[in-house]
Amino acid sequence: MDRELLIVSTLCFFVAVVRTSLSIRARIYQPTRFSFFAVALGFVFQTAFLSIRGHALGRCPLTNLFEVFIFLAWSVVLIYMLVGPAYRLSLMGAFTAPLVASLQSFALIALIDVRHPVKLPANPWLEFHASISLVAYGAFALACIAGVMYLVQERQLKTHQLYSIFYHLPPLTDLFAAITRLLWWGFALYSLGLVSGFFVGQPLPYVQVVCAFGVWLLYGAILQGRHLRRLAPKHVAALCIVGFSAALTLLWGITFTAQIHSLP
Repeated sequence: MDRELLIVSTLCFFVAVVRTSLSIRARIYQPTRFSFFAVALGFVFQTAFLSIRGHALGRCPLTNLFEVFIFLAWSVVLIYMLVGPAYRLSLMGAFTAPLVASLQSFALIALIDVRHPVKLPANPWLEFHASISLVAYGAFALACIAGVMYLVQERQLKTHQLYSIFYHLPPLTDLFAAITRLLWWGFALYSLGLVSGFFVGQPLPYVQVVCAFGVWLLYGAILQGRHLRRLAPKHVAALCIVGFSAALTLLWGITFTAQIHSLP
């Protein structure tokens, strides 16, 4: 039952992608509420899936890589629903839907939904540590998407090839302000996740901890460069894409609530 909900959710995101792609290809892009409602409906089915899976597991559904991918996709849409309309970034949904659809499609196709036979008591700190870290990933993903939007618009301005979609992109100043706020939100949430990791009461893999701090330092350096004005806006936008790509490589290690310390 839960996978059917996820399939329907993925289809909703694909509908938003197709709708936008056809409009852009015809060079008559017109922002409508259709794509937003398709994304919102996909979010509802995502939430239903996570709720059912969580009740079945008796814990936060982050026990394998499949659930991590779905939780990440859910976090991306959650941040978009909160941030996109607030900063008048209506077109961000057109850039968000392909990422979410890709994440969920990979999770559904790949053989990574491996259930753990041994159930251990839920650790609240461990689950908070895992979930808040992935919500931070959602903010970093939106910063990456906003960075792509920034670079696309800047390139169109430089080449003087202004397609219809250009006129619906927010001004570069608004996009950069959104990137900065998303970076700060993501960095704050990720810092909270790292700090909470010290209270889980059990050791975490050394390599995983080192990589996590590496991501934290990378985003901290981006924010520091932005604060000291040593990085141009286009460089910050590009580094957001690089940073999120690097963070994605750590997903294999974010099965924090899996039974990694179960009896042999």
